[in-house]
Amino acid sequence: MRNKNTDLRVIRTKEAIRNALVELIEEKGLDALTVKEITTKAKINRGTFYVYYQDKYDLVNKCEDEFFQELADMIIENFSKTMNEKKTNPSVTIPVTLVVSIFEHIDRNRKFMKAILGPKGDLSFHTKMKEFMWKTLFENNKFIQQENLLVPIEYLISYISSAHLGVIQQWLNSDKNESPQEMAHILYTMTANGPFYAAGLKR
Repeated sequence: MRNKNTDLRVIRTKEAIRNALVELIEEKGLDALTVKEITTKAKINRGTFYVYYQDKYDLVNKCEDEFFQELADMIIENFSKTMNEKKTNPSVTIPVTLVVSIFEHIDRNRKFMKAILGPKGDLSFHTKMKEFMWKTLFENNKFIQQENLLVPIEYLISYISSAHLGVIQQWLNSDKNESPQEMAHILYTMTANGPFYAAGLKR
């Protein structure tokens, strides 16, 4: 049986490493920072770092994988919960409810996401987002049926992921500080009705 204090120390150590990574990405950029700088800022020795990660890129990959896994679990949980709510309240809108939870998750990881999506962050994150959307929407949960598609699937995934990431980046870098609920309705309006409708050009 694992010691609870040991588990807490591991969690705190990993949080310190992740926080150091985020700060250094914003200061120097992912390519320029070193493991030594991460350990110095996190106030740990290099040996402790290498217990959990092979190098800085392994650290980034594991942080991103954790983000995506938490997001996938949350989408599945909220989808089931929303479906149950809809049985008693038909006015519940499934896409909006799910998008609210996604923006809430991004907001909880705001500093990390801002650093990773920024110009000094991980340029491969966009590709990982496409892969995540493919698995979430088409492979694992079948939210969208391929036989109903009106355009080739690869273009749809590329369009959705690029558009959504652009909106997320704008929100992270904006001083307006819209709430996750407000952002969910903004994104849903553009996604469900199209950019021409959102621009007031099509009714």
